[in-house]
Amino acid sequence: METRELGAFLRTRRERLAPSEEHGRRRARRTPGLRREEVAELAGVSVDYVVRLEQGRGLRPSPEVLEALARALRLTEDERAYLFALAEQRPAHPPRRAGRAPESLAKLVNDLSPLPCMLVDHRFDILAWNPEMAGLLMLDLAEVPASRRNTMWLCMLEPGLREFYMDRERIVREGIADLRAAWASYPDDRSLGSLIEELTTSSAEFARLWDRRDVKVNGRGRKRLRHTVVGPLTVDYEVLAPLQDLDQRLVIYRAADPASRIALDEIARTARRPLELTAP
Repeated sequence: METRELGAFLRTRRERLAPSEEHGRRRARRTPGLRREEVAELAGVSVDYVVRLEQGRGLRPSPEVLEALARALRLTEDERAYLFALAEQRPAHPPRRAGRAPESLAKLVNDLSPLPCMLVDHRFDILAWNPEMAGLLMLDLAEVPASRRNTMWLCMLEPGLREFYMDRERIVREGIADLRAAWASYPDDRSLGSLIEELTTSSAEFARLWDRRDVKVNGRGRKRLRHTVVGPLTVDYEVLAPLQDLDQRLVIYRAADPASRIALDEIARTARRPLELTAP
């Protein structure tokens, strides 16, 4: 653990803070920022503990103490993440509201046309998509209930997609391994837990592969698809994580060969007429 850097970081964050009116009226300040006893009071720890932390004396604060210090020192999200990294602890992820996509990312998804693209979160909920993505999936995603607008749910429980993947066993196995990694990173996400419970109960295929406990984050790969309108095609996908929204992923698809390029071009040409590409 970088105890000296941890101590120096806490000290500089403390010294930059302006005292509140309550603390500031005790007596005139000769040094900037909050006093150690004020930070200790705000964080619910002893003054001696704050002193030893700032002196880098080998303490390993718990996640609960780090959260309290982050609140007391009014750290930004980036500073909070840095504090936890220095202490070799994993921060709890702040709760996210389902179904929300930053406006800039939603616009980027649309601007990436004619490449099929979608924005998903750590639960695999589809937050934004362009017409080409809906055409590739053969679904009018706007008509899919928000609770079902999830790539894993659609893959496992949407009848029209049962035969969509030629390499279904591999695709499902890799997707579940990715979902398990997210489940470990967001242990307090009740919506994610409910999704996994529903899939385990409703799909024997999911339950079997979930029990394998495979873990793998998929940043890129290839999928062979059976498209009922343009025929078989192969796509490569790339997953990008925005720095400002690390729990979200931009998934972009490209043709893997010339024949698939022709198929994707056809999907793009008809993407503004989604009913033609809607699965029966």
